[in-house]
Amino acid sequence: MATRPADTASTTDLNEVFYPESDGMPLPDGEFQAPIYREVLSIFEMYYEDSPGTHVNGNTFLYYEEGNPRRSVSPDCYVVFDISMESIERYNTYRVWEMGKPPDFVLEIGSPSTATTDLVAKRELYAQMGIEEYWRFDSTGGDFYREPLVGEHLVDGAYVRLELEREPGGLVRVHSPVLRLDLCWDNGLLRAYNPATGKWLLSPRDVSKLAREERAARQSAEALADEERAARQSTEARLAEVEAELRRLRGE
Repeated sequence: MATRPADTASTTDLNEVFYPESDGMPLPDGEFQAPIYREVLSIFEMYYEDSPGTHVNGNTFLYYEEGNPRRSVSPDCYVVFDISMESIERYNTYRVWEMGKPPDFVLEIGSPSTATTDLVAKRELYAQMGIEEYWRFDSTGGDFYREPLVGEHLVDGAYVRLELEREPGGLVRVHSPVLRLDLCWDNGLLRAYNPATGKWLLSPRDVSKLAREERAARQSAEALADEERAARQSTEARLAEVEAELRRLRGE
């Protein structure tokens, strides 16, 4: 998302400086970015759900200069490790001086109105803030960023590209040392792979697919059980008929 000056106050600190939680404006390219944003954020939220001290968020203000609420930026997705949630829960915003560090990982999603800012202004700002890794994901494969996926890490205050691999079938893979995950562009989707476990991280669509498969398997098992029960009842009924006929023939 584009960097915007904050102008709608909702929270204060002890010095009565206003640090807004929102600017009250609609999000740019919301219809285009929203489904991608939700999916990307959910992948990391589910993966780090049980990791104490790890915070995943996005599309919220990061304030990076104490006393100046106009110095804010809103990444599409960020991950930060080894922090206390007390300050975030207290203010409902991310204040770098309160947290003691900027996010460790930031990812932007390409869109018509934000691409130029993501490639230049935000890249420079994130380097100045000391964000260790900066990533750009272009679901179109290159319409916005001219390439599908780029990961960069900070070296002596400047971003240097992480090694990219192109696999058969069009999959683009880049390893994130910060996340210890491989991030991949796969036919317009962002996927994440854990090299340590050899497994792909689940996305909402994966969870939905698994739920459908589980429901279908349960329904199939229930249908089979119904068939077996009907067959057993039919067999029992036939045996009863045979026993009744035998008793009749014996004159019982």
